[in-house]
Amino acid sequence: MKKHLLVAFSFATLMVSAQDKAARYAPVISAKGLKEKLTVIASAEMEGRETGMPGERKAAAYIEEQFRKIGLQPGNGNSYQMTYPVYRDEVSDKSLRVNGRSFEWDKQYFFNLASVSNGTLIINNTVFAGHGVVDSAKSINDLSGLDVKGKMVMVLDGDGGTGSAAGSSFAKMNALRRAGAAGVLMISTAFPKATATATTSNIYFRQATGAPFVVMTISPEIASALLGRTATLSINDLKTIKKGTYTAEMQLMVAKKTTTLETSNVIGVLPGTDKKDEYVFLTAHHDHLGMRNGQIYYGADDDGSGTVSVIQMAEAFAAAAKKGDRPRRSIAFMTVSGEEKGLWGSEYYSEHPIYPLDKTTVNLNIDMVGRVDTERLTADSLNYVYVIGHDKLSSDLAPINEGANNKFTKLTLDYKYDDPKDVNRIYYRSDHYNFARKGVPVLFFYDGMLKADYHKISDTVDKINFDLMQKRVQMIYYTAWEMANRDNMLKRDIPLTMPGR
Repeated sequence: MKKHLLVAFSFATLMVSAQDKAARYAPVISAKGLKEKLTVIASAEMEGRETGMPGERKAAAYIEEQFRKIGLQPGNGNSYQMTYPVYRDEVSDKSLRVNGRSFEWDKQYFFNLASVSNGTLIINNTVFAGHGVVDSAKSINDLSGLDVKGKMVMVLDGDGGTGSAAGSSFAKMNALRRAGAAGVLMISTAFPKATATATTSNIYFRQATGAPFVVMTISPEIASALLGRTATLSINDLKTIKKGTYTAEMQLMVAKKTTTLETSNVIGVLPGTDKKDEYVFLTAHHDHLGMRNGQIYYGADDDGSGTVSVIQMAEAFAAAAKKGDRPRRSIAFMTVSGEEKGLWGSEYYSEHPIYPLDKTTVNLNIDMVGRVDTERLTADSLNYVYVIGHDKLSSDLAPINEGANNKFTKLTLDYKYDDPKDVNRIYYRSDHYNFARKGVPVLFFYDGMLKADYHKISDTVDKINFDLMQKRVQMIYYTAWEMANRDNMLKRDIPLTMPGR
């Protein structure tokens, strides 16, 4: 009995010692330090940090500078940057003729830049498919009896009075893609356009392979010409036209240039001791929405708050290492780009991992931890954080996170976004998901600010609650400390539920 008591006492002493060590360095994560760094990251100089743009590259350089100062090792060989390509299209010239008759850009037509290739496209046969609605639930199929494979298909805008969601432009395009059409010509009366159509595309991640699916909006005048009419038919007249294939030569000439841009994830590593070949990943995204119409989208909370949280936690762990309290596992501190565009940076990392994913014990992701949810009307509104993923992938996640919080920070850990009925589907909307889909256990920390200043120019530093933010980040730090120093990697004992399943 005495021997067992002694062993139990020694274990308890070791646990207290480990927890005391963690608490020793937590004050490095301070409201003052968070504010100093966020004032830089969310400054006008960063121009909203749009992926691939100069402001985002400045932000990445600043983060690298911080990692270097802290003493982290470069996370990608000899580099702190993991670069990957993104693309932008620019159209310098274009023309459209039907049976030799010329039409004007924005007066009678415009096209989706990503949907057209450089050069001249000649179409001799166009299929008219009415409104193009395909809705099996309502027994509607405007494509029935039509041969659209490899053809350009012309459809009227709207749902034709069916009340079907399949009448949206997006739904029609998907239906025609599935049917093998070469593209869609959407007939609209919104000509001439009040505002010019951009001839420079948004930045995109993947270059299309094979022939693109052409997406063009045309006026009734062009539609009439394609139907062999010399006079322009009204929309009401077009509704009476028989569905079928019509012969007319359409020539679309496009002079298009694709520019390859460079963006990056920024990675710094603090090597561990006896378990240094295993990794804890602490992540956030440093990109935001950039500038639009001359206005800067500062992105202080989204996700400047997460970015500076990662930097401050790196400072705390590095301070511990300098005092001889280096973590057992290596910790990778990574900020990614392209999150706002579609989780590009984390996807790129998950498909090209620098460190083995089967040796990555956890990803703790931080995306917006500086604000108070304006919809949260409970008494704990200044003492909470939403935790997403606690009941997924690993049964170790919740006990460790809850234990750290109960011991040190005593926040309300709100799991409402883990409800399978969550209409916002938050679990699938930030960078942790690209670790999760590869089987790595994840926790995502979030303040819930979906309204108020979300994705607005008003998401600025002055709106941040730094005292609450400090408490949240310290809680994540304590959780990471335990996960980096425990004997075993986190269990992977709960299957991942994929979206839509």
